[in-house]
Amino acid sequence: MGAVDHSQSSRQGEFLSPAQKDLLESARDAATAEGKWAASFTTTRWSVVLEAQTESPSARQALEKLCRIYWPPIYSFVQRKGVDSEEAKDLTQEFFADLLEQRSLTAVRKEKGRFRSYLLGALKYFLADEHRRAMAIKRGKGQRPVPLEELSVDERTEMESADSITAEQIYERRWASTLLERVLKLLKNEYVAAGNAVLFDSLKQLLPDEPGSPSQADIAGQLGMTSNAVRQAFHRFRQRYQLLLREEIAHTVATPGDVEDELRHLIAVVRS
Repeated sequence: MGAVDHSQSSRQGEFLSPAQKDLLESARDAATAEGKWAASFTTTRWSVVLEAQTESPSARQALEKLCRIYWPPIYSFVQRKGVDSEEAKDLTQEFFADLLEQRSLTAVRKEKGRFRSYLLGALKYFLADEHRRAMAIKRGKGQRPVPLEELSVDERTEMESADSITAEQIYERRWASTLLERVLKLLKNEYVAAGNAVLFDSLKQLLPDEPGSPSQADIAGQLGMTSNAVRQAFHRFRQRYQLLLREEIAHTVATPGDVEDELRHLIAVVRS
C-alpha cells in the first residue's frame, strides 16, 4: 500500500486495495453456518480471555496475540491525537506493556463485547492516565518491551493531519485495513504451504476491477490450465477467504452472534 494522498485521505478506500474491497464485498453475501460458529466458538482468542476464571497462561497468551495483531489502530489513534511519530510509537509500546503486564484479567473480562471496542476504551483510559501522571521519567524506562509485530517498519500508518477525520474514525479505518490485510496474508500462507504460491499470485490478479487486469483465460494460458479449472480455483479462493475472514472476526468477539454484527460493521467502515 502506498503513501496516503492527503487530498483524498478522508475516504476509507485509501486504506484498502481493490483486492481487499472485492473480497469483502463477496463476503457480505456469503452464507453463514451458525451451527458451526456456535460449536467452535469457545476456542477463539477473545472468548478464551473472557471465560478464563483465573489468571491462566492460555488467556494471557490469547490476549497478547490479539494485541500483537492489532497495534496499528492503536498507533494511528495516538498519532491522530497530535502526538509525533516517535512518541506515538513509545506510547503504543507502553500501552500494550501496561495492558499485558500490569492489568488483571478480571478487569479485562468486565468488557463482554468486542475486542475492538475494549481496546479503544482501554486506550482512552490509558492516555488520560498518562496525562494526569505527567511522567517525569522517559517513557518505557525499566519496562520489559512487548515485541509488537512490525512496530517500526511500516510508515504507512502516518496519518492525515489536515482534515476533519477524528481519531476514532482513523482507529476504525486502521482496524478494518489491519483485519483485511491479515486475512489475505493468512490465505497466501496457506497457498504457499501447499506449494501453490504461483496460483495464489495469479488468482489474486483476478480480484481488482481495473483496466489491464488479466482475464481468467489469460491466467489459464499462463498456468497451463483450462478456463473451467481456473474458474473453479478462483471460486474456492474466494470461499476460503470468506471463511478466514469470519474466523478472524470470531477471535475478537464474545459470542457467535456477534460475528455477523461485526462483519456488517466492517463493511460499513469500509464504505464510509
